[in-house]
Amino acid sequence: MADIKYEIVEHIATLSESPKGWTKELNLVSWNERDPKYDLRDWSPDKTKMGKGVTLTETDLTNLKAALEELDL
Repeated sequence: MADIKYEIVEHIATLSESPKGWTKELNLVSWNERDPKYDLRDWSPDKTKMGKGVTLTETDLTNLKAALEELDL
């Protein structure tokens, strides 16, 4: 498997933390030196390991925000 290059350009929010210190975060991430996208996934405490996640464009994030605002929480 090819190495994946990533750079966390901006940390936006930490949503939760597990007892082992892994955090679920929303970040702006550049993958393989491409334009950064919004990214939601689990990260190890030192940010060297990551869990599966979802990457969103600005349009995706705007649409998600609108959908969440419709929820009655």
